[in-house]
Amino acid sequence: MKKFLLAATMLVASALAVADDVKVGVILGFTGPIESLTPGMASGAELALSEASKSGAFLGGQTLVSVRGDSTCIDAAAASSVAERLITADGVSAIMGADCSGVTTAIANNVAIPNGVVMVSPSATSPALSTIDDNGFFFRTAPSDARQGQVLAKVLQSRGIDEVAVTYTNNDYGKGLADSFAAAFRAQGGRISISAAHEDGKADYSAEVGALSASGSKHLAVFGYVDQGGRGIIQASVDADAFDSYVMADGMVGDSLIAAIGAALDGSIATLPGGAEGADTFMEYAKANGIVGDGPFVPESYDAAALIVLAMQAAGSADRAALQSKMMMVANAPGKKVGPGELDKALKIIAAGGDVDYQGATNVEFNDVGEVFGAYKELEIGNGKWNTIKIH
Repeated sequence: MKKFLLAATMLVASALAVADDVKVGVILGFTGPIESLTPGMASGAELALSEASKSGAFLGGQTLVSVRGDSTCIDAAAASSVAERLITADGVSAIMGADCSGVTTAIANNVAIPNGVVMVSPSATSPALSTIDDNGFFFRTAPSDARQGQVLAKVLQSRGIDEVAVTYTNNDYGKGLADSFAAAFRAQGGRISISAAHEDGKADYSAEVGALSASGSKHLAVFGYVDQGGRGIIQASVDADAFDSYVMADGMVGDSLIAAIGAALDGSIATLPGGAEGADTFMEYAKANGIVGDGPFVPESYDAAALIVLAMQAAGSADRAALQSKMMMVANAPGKKVGPGELDKALKIIAAGGDVDYQGATNVEFNDVGEVFGAYKELEIGNGKWNTIKIH
């Protein structure tokens, strides 16, 4: 009987401990056109959750746990269903994610905002997300493509490229970036010989490449996904020897692209959010924890999760509405500046009644709609890797 009572007591204690866990949803495209990028992004977010839990200072010693969900990056219905499950069945307090702009918009409008759940996306960059009716529940730690288009246009100008063909994935992300880039590139005197959408999931892109090549441009700008149509377009272009070089944006930046295509990509350029003041510190901190800290959107994922954690601490609760009310406060001045790897310090400052100004890995500072201005890395492929040339 004593053994039975002891076992029962241990089971109850275990159940109570689990009940005390604070759950944060991590919704990313673990399958789909950016599946090679999302493991690193998830690890970045979960590093922040683990760091806060290990400190013992989070909400009086509570533990944070990640509940993962697959956005697929492209299937809005599937992504919304996953978010619904995390919010209603799993009881997450907030969502780190989603990733791609279309599914992020769907989750925000259909699930998160109606349920009063904060979302912080590390990588949804469509300019249209700046104007969604979010009631203050949507934030992002990656800058809008309204800025990326401008940065990329300036990069091309600095390299003497004044004419390009453009192809973009046929969704919110691709079209938004293509429009932003086109406006900035033309404003500085550049010419776009052709701009054509492509569909993901095709086995053969030779027809699309034929039309793009017929424009006569030597350079092809590809605004797509590293593990899907964007890679297919470039592979077909290389096979046909259709272009001299390639211009890319964040959705194409991944080691899987170089592994698939190889030396034919040498000299190709891209832009990627990153390179802020805290980037080097985060890289060292992430490396010490077995994570590649300069992977695409890994720093932004860490910052997204860290902001959720600090907002809960400032609210004194994991209550959804309470933490939403503190998001702007922990992200912006005034307060003690906090960098990557300093969540223990930040949690203790807040617990003692102080304020923090979270800078993190990407120099976070929210504007009035909860998004960042951000820095960009100018990248060039050479010697089998992505090399940072300049920070913009």
